Amino acid sequence: MQTRRLGNSDLHVTPIGFGAWAVGGGGWAFGWGAQDDADSVAAIREALDLGINWIDTAAVYGLGHSEEVVAKALDGIAADKRPFVFTKCERVWDATGQIGKCLKAESIRRECEASLKRLKVDVIDLYQVHWPEPDEDIEEGWQTLVKLKDEGKVRWIGVSNFSAEQMARVAAFGPITSLQPPYSMVRPEVEASVLPYCLEHNVGVIAYSPMASGLLTGAMTRERIAALPADDWRKEKNRHYQEPLLSRNLALVELLTAIGARHGKSPGEVAIAWVLRHPAVTAAIVGARRAGQLPALVGAADWRLTVDEVEEVAAFVKANSG
Repeated sequence: MQTRRLGNSDLHVTPIGFGAWAVGGGGWAFGWGAQDDADSVAAIREALDLGINWIDTAAVYGLGHSEEVVAKALDGIAADKRPFVFTKCERVWDATGQIGKCLKAESIRRECEASLKRLKVDVIDLYQVHWPEPDEDIEEGWQTLVKLKDEGKVRWIGVSNFSAEQMARVAAFGPITSLQPPYSMVRPEVEASVLPYCLEHNVGVIAYSPMASGLLTGAMTRERIAALPADDWRKEKNRHYQEPLLSRNLALVELLTAIGARHGKSPGEVAIAWVLRHPAVTAAIVGARRAGQLPALVGAADWRLTVDEVEEVAAFVKANSG
């Protein structure tokens, strides 16, 4: 699998990275339902076997559990075969699991130390501000990440879910290596100003939810969605899984299936390739919960849609945007 340089860093990453949100398991506000750690470890190991060279997680995923699972999956792997590990700060939680937002320097330092311990690493390859919240503290938060980089706690620093204006504010205190935005056929909003900003300022982009949290994989049906467990966040908190958008999105999957069939690709690969087509996008985050899921998706890393197919998708989205 080819690699691309991530922004101003010396990290050369594969076009697809392993997303560890779902492997955090259930029992928290944005969980994906119950998850077997053995399945998670097998999925991560399979990702590495397929050539993926980076894993993206966050402290809040599973309230720390995702980072612990990543550490378990990487235990015993030779140093020259270990993937880059990216994680995030800013989302904090209390003893009851209530999630809060904090960008104060003391909190970020405490979070960084906790992530280093859970991940069982001496340095984090890419440390990211998860959300620009509270907005009034983004400068303090970013300056703290700059200091952590200077101190050698983290190698590179980035942001997630920031607007172009917010990136400009914090960039005054130190260069941004990467942005992690939501980006997919059903969430193209970052094309307006965020992606152009990243192109202009050499900020790498690692897009999350390129398949709309599983919706564009081709595996989702109305019946399967209805049967999602109560603690799967998509059921109640993701508007793309609800009407009126659900019908539109399932029809879009039919189009992706037809396009993929022309090339021997899955609908999910079409969705990922659409994200990777954008010149600002360095790579896309692809989640998996068990071995066997990724082989049907990694083909998107080195394959692109034709101009006509991109226009075909655009025409569908425009005709069904209401």
